[in-house]
Amino acid sequence: MMRAPHENVATVLVDPRVLADLELELMELDLRLWPVATAPICADGERRAFQLRRTLLVSQRGAWDLAATWTPVWISFGDSWRHGAEPLPWTAHQALWRTLEAHGAHVRYHRRLGGVAPLEVPLEEAG
Repeated sequence: MMRAPHENVATVLVDPRVLADLELELMELDLRLWPVATAPICADGERRAFQLRRTLLVSQRGAWDLAATWTPVWISFGDSWRHGAEPLPWTAHQALWRTLEAHGAHVRYHRRLGGVAPLEVPLEEAG
């Protein structure tokens, strides 16, 4: 059985006060931040975000309670990190984890990647 196409992402809870700054910092590294509530692959993004946040909080048994109102996001890797069907290089992982560690007080995450349906960057229309 073939696995459905997927994209490797980190699932992160982000303090809304630093969301925009973190997104800009990640963009400089060709990492893409996708709020789950508005991700193009979610038919009911708000519900998916709520469920994901709740799952992460409950699994930590109170350790992440300060993140109860934070924004669940997926962070994916841009084209510069991809080399055909090859796995992501370790340097891609290091860039992501270093950036998240620098924002440690404002993010909560597990240091591992999961898979979601491919997240396509919308193309700008020439006007």
